[in-house]
Amino acid sequence: MYRVAICDDDFNIRRLIQRAVENSGTECGISEFADGMELLDGYTGYDVLFLDIDMPGMDGLETASRIRKSDRSVRIIYVTGYEDYMRQSFNVHPFSFLLKPVSEEDIRRQFAEACAYGREREQKRTLRFAAVGGTVETDVYDIYYMEYVSRKIRMVTQSGEYTLKGKISELSRRMEGYGFAAPHKSFTVNLYHVKSIKGYDIYMVNGDIIPLSQKRSTQFRGKLGRLQAEYI
Repeated sequence: MYRVAICDDDFNIRRLIQRAVENSGTECGISEFADGMELLDGYTGYDVLFLDIDMPGMDGLETASRIRKSDRSVRIIYVTGYEDYMRQSFNVHPFSFLLKPVSEEDIRRQFAEACAYGREREQKRTLRFAAVGGTVETDVYDIYYMEYVSRKIRMVTQSGEYTLKGKISELSRRMEGYGFAAPHKSFTVNLYHVKSIKGYDIYMVNGDIIPLSQKRSTQFRGKLGRLQAEYI
C-alpha cells in the first residue's frame, strides 16, 4: 500500500487530488493537510507527496526543505499555479510539477509515474559488500558515500559505518548504476544525498564535507545536475 499525502490550502484541490489517486487503481492510504506546519507536525514519512507551493504561513518550498532533512525518498509532486517556482525547487529534489489549473487525468498520470519510479527503485535497492569480519548487506539508498583511507574502504551509511574490502576504483564503477559518482580519487558519493556544493567542498545531508577535485569538478557537477533534472 502506498502512503500518499496531500498538502494544499485549497479544499477543492485536495478533493480533486484525492479523487484522482483513489481512481488510479493503486491501493493507497491518503492523508490530507491544509498547510505546511500541519504536515510537518508528527511527520512519519510518505511514498508520494502532492504539495502546494503558495500557502499561508510556511510555503511549500520551506516545507519540502524541512522534510528533506529526514526523508530523502518521498516523491514530491508540486501542484502550483506559479511556473517561476520551478527553478527554486532544485535543492529539495522534486519528482515533478503540475501547473494549476490541473486535471484529474494529469494527476493520475503523474501519480502513476511516481509509483512506477518507486517500484523500479525497490527492485534494485539491496546490495551486498565484502567487509572486514564478514558480509554487509544494506539498502543502496542508505549509503552516503565510500572513502578510501588507510588501505581500506570506509562506507558511511544511515545506520553506521563499515570497513569494506576491495578497491575504491572498482566500487566506484559498480555504484555508478545506482546514482553514485566519484568527485575525488578516494571517494564515491551517493548523489541523492548531496545537499550542496560550495567551491570545491561537497556538503552531504548528514553534515559531512567531501572534497571535490578540480580535475573532476565539471563531470561531477554535470552528473549531479542531470540527477536533479530527473525530479522536474
